Amino acid sequence: MRDDVAQLLADARRRLASAPREALGAIEEPGRVRRLLGGGARIVRVGAVWRVGVLLIGDDAVHQEGEVLRAVDPGRRGYTAESARRRAELRAMAVRGGFDRGETVHLGWRPLDLSAPADGPLVLDREVPLIRWTAAGALMPLAAYLSERIDLLLDPPAGT
Repeated sequence: MRDDVAQLLADARRRLASAPREALGAIEEPGRVRRLLGGGARIVRVGAVWRVGVLLIGDDAVHQEGEVLRAVDPGRRGYTAESARRRAELRAMAVRGGFDRGETVHLGWRPLDLSAPADGPLVLDREVPLIRWTAAGALMPLAAYLSERIDLLLDPPAGT
């Protein structure tokens, strides 16, 4: 299985070589000096990946998707929902961390252990690598999933 998955991902990386990547981010709490100077937490860049459905494929690792946001300055707004306030704070933290306005940033992602694929979206069924691509648990062969998602990424349908 591990060799099959590794080969599928190597082929995916070759196909994705010319596709744009998105940023992996991590929250960095301010150190003592920065905190004293009034600086708050920020999101910093820790890598770049291709988003292929629920997978974030990097040069050397594959991650399970977490939260996706765009770096923007939220301005002054009133929020009726705490979740909207938190998302606005995260977008502002991305701008403070140096991301370009409008840039896509992934947070809360989780590295996948490809040698033990049962702990995440990748599973093995009768030696066939499968991916759980919905929250409801729908499974699909990994080869077909990667092929379909990469085709969509490289040649999106008109109007998207």
